[in-house]
Amino acid sequence: MSQPFWSGVFPAITTQLTKGELPDLEATARHAEVLIRSGVSGLVFLGSLGENQPLLPAEKRRVIEAMVKAVNGRVKVLSGVAESSTAEAARYTRDVEKLGVDGVMLMPAMLYKGDPRETMAHFRTVARASGLPIMIYNNPVSYGNDLTPEMFARLADEKKFVALKESSGDVRRITDLHNTVGDRYALFTGVDNLALEASVLGIDGWVAGSGIAFPAENQYFWELTRRGEWDRAREIYRWFTPLLHLDVSPKFVQYIKLAVQEAGLGREFVRAPRRPLMGAERQRILQVIHTGLTNRPKLPRRR
Repeated sequence: MSQPFWSGVFPAITTQLTKGELPDLEATARHAEVLIRSGVSGLVFLGSLGENQPLLPAEKRRVIEAMVKAVNGRVKVLSGVAESSTAEAARYTRDVEKLGVDGVMLMPAMLYKGDPRETMAHFRTVARASGLPIMIYNNPVSYGNDLTPEMFARLADEKKFVALKESSGDVRRITDLHNTVGDRYALFTGVDNLALEASVLGIDGWVAGSGIAFPAENQYFWELTRRGEWDRAREIYRWFTPLLHLDVSPKFVQYIKLAVQEAGLGREFVRAPRRPLMGAERQRILQVIHTGLTNRPKLPRRR
């Protein structure tokens, strides 16, 4: 059975940067504060949206140290683990355990498309490196390694694997996972524009992306799905979906950081090789964002 705290919304937060592309710890902490106040259950720092790979090893550790301190135990803190080698992934996991994270979101080794034997060996080796609980992140569209339900069944004997972030883009996987592994893992969706569909099929949580620019609406929508208020959930989802589409593009970091900026929660600065949006593409994304801001649904006051 999965650990109790592995449920609810765990937004993947951006790493705010200065204009000179250095981590802005104060700005990141301010955004985290807004997300905490919205009612989230946890925060995922240094995921793909957090620009894990372009940051230097020392920078990543500084970000995690500062964010653990800023959150101060109010919600769970996870760090993404997206290293290119198994040894470095194990080293990083040990380091963030010492810095006080509550768990990690573990991706396959970057840059190499391993076969199932190699991919599972990577996960098992990293699991042995620390005492932290692990959310396994499956995103074959972006990272080329597909962890199938059958592979998760074979990994089920490792108790540190407690949750799955399913981002294959095939919502049928939710049912396949239920049928193959039952309730062995907490099941999260990681594809924003499948959040309603995945909720209907049965999930425990959501690693949200676009919703970090609209935290109150994101949390309200999630709570509607928990209560089974599907008519209202569909209404919110139809407003939200053009914004949720921003999460499923090669430029999702630029798109979502721009949304965060336009919502007044941060800045759009990214680290090279990414560059800020320009020209017609920028205007197209701004139109989506501004339409969403203009048509924000009226929410009930939180108690």
